[in-house]
Amino acid sequence: MSVKSQENNMRRLANLLSKDLGYIWGERESGPNGTKKTFLNLGKVFLRTLSKDLGLRDTKVQSNPSGIAVSGDCSLIGMWEHNGIYISLSQFCGGKYVLLYRMARHIRDYSSSHNHFLTLDDLRKLSYTDLLEKFTALRKEGGSHGRRNNSWAA
Repeated sequence: MSVKSQENNMRRLANLLSKDLGYIWGERESGPNGTKKTFLNLGKVFLRTLSKDLGLRDTKVQSNPSGIAVSGDCSLIGMWEHNGIYISLSQFCGGKYVLLYRMARHIRDYSSSHNHFLTLDDLRKLSYTDLLEKFTALRKEGGSHGRRNNSWAA
């Protein structure tokens, strides 16, 4: 997929995430419907292409529709040579942030490292190239096998 297509997908995701995806607009409650279903499908397409553009291997892209009161989420976890990245798209509880990303130490690492967030405005305004640079900075940060000196650690 081209850079222009991915930027278009970023803008579409921002538009979808600015709506109330937890409400199903009168459709049946047995699964994701309407804009929620569109968000989950587009999120997976966007993340699959992103994983290729980041040069990740051993990737896992998935979506979770959750219940009717929330947006659900789409996530990617993938590895470079010595570390990896975890990315999640969702309407997080504060409403301001829509994309969480952090370094991953292995393919099942869903909780270590520091969280970084992007807002709706970031998805609307950043170029796809700038987004790739933000994510690849984690690769450089974890170049020493993902170890960092954390001042808060004892």
